Amino acid sequence: MNPLFRTASLAALAAGTAITLAACSSAPAAIAPTDSPAESTPVTVVLDWTPNTNHSGLYLALENGWYEDAGLDVTVIEPGETSGLQLIAAGQADFAFSVAEGLLPARAAGADVVSVATVIEHNTSSLLSLAEDGITRPRDLEGKRYGSYGSDLEETIISSLVACDGGDPALVEHAPLVSNDFRIGLTQDEFDAAWVFDAWDTVRLGEVDGLDVSTIAFRDWFDCIPDWYTPLLATTGETIDGSPEVVRAFVETTARGYATAMEDPQAAADALMDVAPELDQELVTASAQWLAYEYAASPDAWGVQQESTWTEFSQWLTDGDMLDGDPDVDGAWTNAFLPSQP
Repeated sequence: MNPLFRTASLAALAAGTAITLAACSSAPAAIAPTDSPAESTPVTVVLDWTPNTNHSGLYLALENGWYEDAGLDVTVIEPGETSGLQLIAAGQADFAFSVAEGLLPARAAGADVVSVATVIEHNTSSLLSLAEDGITRPRDLEGKRYGSYGSDLEETIISSLVACDGGDPALVEHAPLVSNDFRIGLTQDEFDAAWVFDAWDTVRLGEVDGLDVSTIAFRDWFDCIPDWYTPLLATTGETIDGSPEVVRAFVETTARGYATAMEDPQAAADALMDVAPELDQELVTASAQWLAYEYAASPDAWGVQQESTWTEFSQWLTDGDMLDGDPDVDGAWTNAFLPSQP
């Protein structure tokens, strides 16, 4: 799971909300009314990257025909140069997997995008390094090379972690990443540590590839940096207002898929392999097992978002000059369509 999309420049994501519809002309149209209640409603979902275990609930629901049972004809597309947030904001798709660091600045720039569920309950990012380098806590990055995509979010996260742990962020070298393959970068000494996602890269390098690695999990340092939702599932306020029954059907069915992924991770792995057979079966299986305990505290709690997580992250972005304008954070998310909510 490549973090490049996930940690892209906030400014670029916000600016992207002003794209022309011509850039999206090949995407399927957004929700349209049907002539009869018996007809399925077409729904388009944009992934945040290529298919991976973060999308397991979606593919389980598709494989089992649960969307069809709910009256939905779901089409899944991968993002190209245009992100899922841009597509739904332009009315060219209905739902998108995205991230809080993209959604908030998009809203501040005027996009009517709303998170309707978090895919994973807490941030599962980590800084990963070879164990031999002795990087076990943030201040150990002093004098080391951090492999960077060059985003403002990365720089602020690294600086905040190191400073909070009593280190000097100025002593951390930010080395440009030349490859998305972290194994190559680490073993060929291109960098000493990189930002990865535990459900994919940590599992791949440590469990599947068998490298002796160390990780600094962001979730262990939430006293220094905020938690935030990555990935999440978004739609638009217009879709919520105009087709609430479709939003409810899609979110409830997707929640059923993720609840099943938690209860039966092998079924989740199999559903993903069916649509993406090019993936490594061992990695997918191990990743699905890992995520079964991380999606939520329990299957019936999947998707639930907390007000404090949104407000604290939004304020942190603002304080760090990474959020220009008011995103109306209260309107940026809702739990109203989750089956576990009244």
